[in-house]
Amino acid sequence: MQVESSQKQLAQQLRRNMGKAISDFNMIEDGDKVMVCLSGGKDSFTMLDILQQLQKKAPIKFELVAVNLDQKQPGFPKDVLPKYLDSIGISYHIIEEDTYSIVKDKIPEGKTTCSLCSRLRRGIIYSWAIKNEITKIALGHHRDDIIETLFLNLFFGGKLKSMPPKLLSDDKNNTVIRPLAYAKEEDIAHYAELKQFPIIPCNLCGSQENLQRKQVKKMLSSWDIQFPGRLQSIFSALSNVAPSHLLDPSLFPFKDLANLEPGPSESDTLFDKEDINLDEFDKTQQHRLEIKNLS
Repeated sequence: MQVESSQKQLAQQLRRNMGKAISDFNMIEDGDKVMVCLSGGKDSFTMLDILQQLQKKAPIKFELVAVNLDQKQPGFPKDVLPKYLDSIGISYHIIEEDTYSIVKDKIPEGKTTCSLCSRLRRGIIYSWAIKNEITKIALGHHRDDIIETLFLNLFFGGKLKSMPPKLLSDDKNNTVIRPLAYAKEEDIAHYAELKQFPIIPCNLCGSQENLQRKQVKKMLSSWDIQFPGRLQSIFSALSNVAPSHLLDPSLFPFKDLANLEPGPSESDTLFDKEDINLDEFDKTQQHRLEIKNLS
């Protein structure tokens, strides 16, 4: 009974998160044919499950098609996904493309495979979507993926850039959506465990410990333990941007301030005490002192 109650509460929370994301970014419209990319991981299983729940209650009509890309990884359990998808009564398709051999041939042993693997998958999925009149491609990235991508771009790419909740492909032929954009990874993991989804691990890249994303994830996990609420604050900042307080002249006319039209004030009050959490500030200062003493 307790497991059932927890599952209902989590489902409600995930539906609320997904419903808000869909509404905020107009992800799904009446008549859409949504391709739900199912990898076999906890995120995509949860995305499909919650989308099905919303589909039954939504004021609009849209179609869901679950699609899995079989990359021909050795030992991949081909029967798991079809068996599951048949059991929930959803339309689905398995695309069979041997990207595994291409990646293993092109990437030296010990090097990360994600970049090439991702490009190959994207090309195959985009092509299938066009051929099958898909209007939206749904991916299972969540809030934590978005935050991690922000820091990956910040640390290694020199860009203030993350993972958008909705994206039009460069050729304008595909629209990608991320319905789990507002959902926490811990909620998804707990829900997947309670639902006992038949998780399929990725043997191609899942065990690579030298991935930069894994290192960023460890850093953020440490912050989340030490400073509860910090990750949500970072995530909220992505939708609360002040271009006048950054350094990009393409976003703000720094050279022509005299001719600016009057608008909302973004005066230089970043570190005014009334605008910051003093408890968080004190903890940060204490942490810095501890590190200094250790050194």
